[in-house]
Amino acid sequence: MNMQKTGEFIHAARKKLNLSQRALGDYLMVTDKAVSKWERGLACPDIEILKNMSLLFGCSISDIINSNIQVLTAQCASLSDNTTADGNEIFHEDVTVTMDWNSTQYISPLLFGDNLEHTRACINGGLSAEILRNRKFVGYSGRYGCAHEWYPIGEKVYFHFGTNYEFLSHGTSYTRHGDGYKMQRKHEMNAQYITSYSTETAGFGQKDLYIRADTAYTFVLAAQATAETEVTVSLTDRDRNVYDSKKLTVGTGDYEEYTLLLYPDREDWEARLEITFAAAETLMIGAVSLMPSDNFHGMRRDVIEKMKELGIRLLRWPGGNFAGEYHWKDGLLPRNMRSPLQSYLGIETQPHTTGYDFHDINTDDFAALCQEIGAEPFITINPTWNTPEETAQWVEYCNGDENTEYGKLRIRRGYPKPYNVQFWSLGNEAGYGHMEGANTPEGYAKVVREHALQMLKVSPGLTLCSSGPYPNPEWVEGSARALADIVSMVSLHHYTAFPAFMDPAAREQEYTSFIQGATTHNFTCIKDLRDLLGGSDIKISFDEWNAWYAWYRTGSVSEGIFAASFLNMLFQNADKYGVGMACHFESVNEGSIMVYPDKAVLAPAGVAISLMKHHAGGMICAIRQDVVATRKDSVLTCTLINRSYDKDKKFTLQDCRDLLSASVYTSETVVPGSAFTRQDLPVRTEENRMEVTLPPHSIALLQMQLL
Repeated sequence: MNMQKTGEFIHAARKKLNLSQRALGDYLMVTDKAVSKWERGLACPDIEILKNMSLLFGCSISDIINSNIQVLTAQCASLSDNTTADGNEIFHEDVTVTMDWNSTQYISPLLFGDNLEHTRACINGGLSAEILRNRKFVGYSGRYGCAHEWYPIGEKVYFHFGTNYEFLSHGTSYTRHGDGYKMQRKHEMNAQYITSYSTETAGFGQKDLYIRADTAYTFVLAAQATAETEVTVSLTDRDRNVYDSKKLTVGTGDYEEYTLLLYPDREDWEARLEITFAAAETLMIGAVSLMPSDNFHGMRRDVIEKMKELGIRLLRWPGGNFAGEYHWKDGLLPRNMRSPLQSYLGIETQPHTTGYDFHDINTDDFAALCQEIGAEPFITINPTWNTPEETAQWVEYCNGDENTEYGKLRIRRGYPKPYNVQFWSLGNEAGYGHMEGANTPEGYAKVVREHALQMLKVSPGLTLCSSGPYPNPEWVEGSARALADIVSMVSLHHYTAFPAFMDPAAREQEYTSFIQGATTHNFTCIKDLRDLLGGSDIKISFDEWNAWYAWYRTGSVSEGIFAASFLNMLFQNADKYGVGMACHFESVNEGSIMVYPDKAVLAPAGVAISLMKHHAGGMICAIRQDVVATRKDSVLTCTLINRSYDKDKKFTLQDCRDLLSASVYTSETVVPGSAFTRQDLPVRTEENRMEVTLPPHSIALLQMQLL
């Protein structure tokens, strides 16, 4: 690496994005002095920073290291602190629109997509109904040999981790991988061994659990013992006053799953679960599960209801970055037997669970979720670690009938109807250094072509989407065009930097710049990619969009205005620039839905998306910046946005009458932690004209009856 040349590249890229050294440092979570040292060639970023930098600059890590300045000429202005006064004037400028009842422009439901990636707290601590933490004992043991998140019980007792990587006289772990697993990971498959040297009480427990009153909880223990052993399972308060306690007998031989029901009689935020025995024996525990018995395929019903409220019509799974960790055949194993999956990216994808996912949702669960919320499934394959034959078997499992090997397997597993998965992504973010596998356009195209051909042989007519660091001219030529005969879409990802909001004096400027990014910067990405694709039939799948680091902070009204503005821009430009579908990243605990132990609520971005969802499948009667009007099912729906930081905005709607409802969602501030408040919106009506005035940073929804 030539640090001087690399520094020049970083400087040029930063300038192209109109970022200060401080703004770039905030984005990368370093100081402006560190950025200055890079640009002067006095130091270079470490690999984790280079990964994030490549995402920001829209290039590969090798482009940065090799100082490939040419790639910057085609990259979008991903982040910008273009500001303020002029933009704010546009934000609050009065708007008059007239309905076009003859328009045939349609808003595709596929623009209302979302992601369900097994990252951070989306599944664990989010959609998953599991209450226990580290229920499959991942990683290394703690100081006393007891798995992290668990505490030991007993004085004359010894704790040990057993794994499938070592010989043990009494067996190995319970969890395992499915056929064909090839990834180079470790410490995924452990068992907790508890050896007592007396008849005193021994075992382990977990505290600070939330339980509801008058709710049945299903408890499952996968265990074996050196001799038949009576085990007590107790659900208690923090002082060990018992809510419910049951006994079961663990036998010798192979692991066996034992199931029982526990019934607490009151709500408790600090409950304990303890598993104990009183015998001079060894108890080997392979997995533990505790969930409300009313779960849906192991998922929380309250979170699912919020996903319905968002109006998700396309759901991308299992990633994202996590797709590179995923082995689909693991999902053919029983739920508690599936091995946890270690993250290649470490803290980037699984920081809250010590770098592991517990594989609580498989293909069948995902298909059931899509059917429940009314979404089309969109599956991302793992072309790095699965063979083309294994990928084709996944397609056959989803779409095959009783005359196919894997269709027959799905039927035997209790799912007689094919899932009919139409949309498939050929990996994720190829060309970036944070993903394993082929990272050149030619290398990637060669690998995924084999997968695509095998997939289409099994299920002709699939809609396939290729990956890459788009917009990028080398990848368009070497991958998108090279695959165009069998792959009809290319993936576009873009995130807009969220303001620090630390300096009150700069708050308006930061807010205005951020909201401008929802439209101008994302539009530039779409336009640049379409220009590179030219007049080809290749569609754009904008399957990741959001504000950067939404997963590491509280939501805000800023993000609600951002989401509404982005969707407004998308509706205006999807047809013209060939955007076939789009997916927000992502709903659960990363922007739209905040999940707490006792409830799930829509964050401001979720509120905005739930308002805009009314346009899905509608015919456009009026559209311009900040205004969308669509007709569907004899109803005219209008959404209006006032993006201004501190000024009212007047909207005049011509040729409108027969008002059904009018509401406005607003707040006093836009900083993190702010939330929308719904209010009735006063409407001034004169003949066929309506006038409304929206307060600053607000969104309105009006609906009118059509004759």
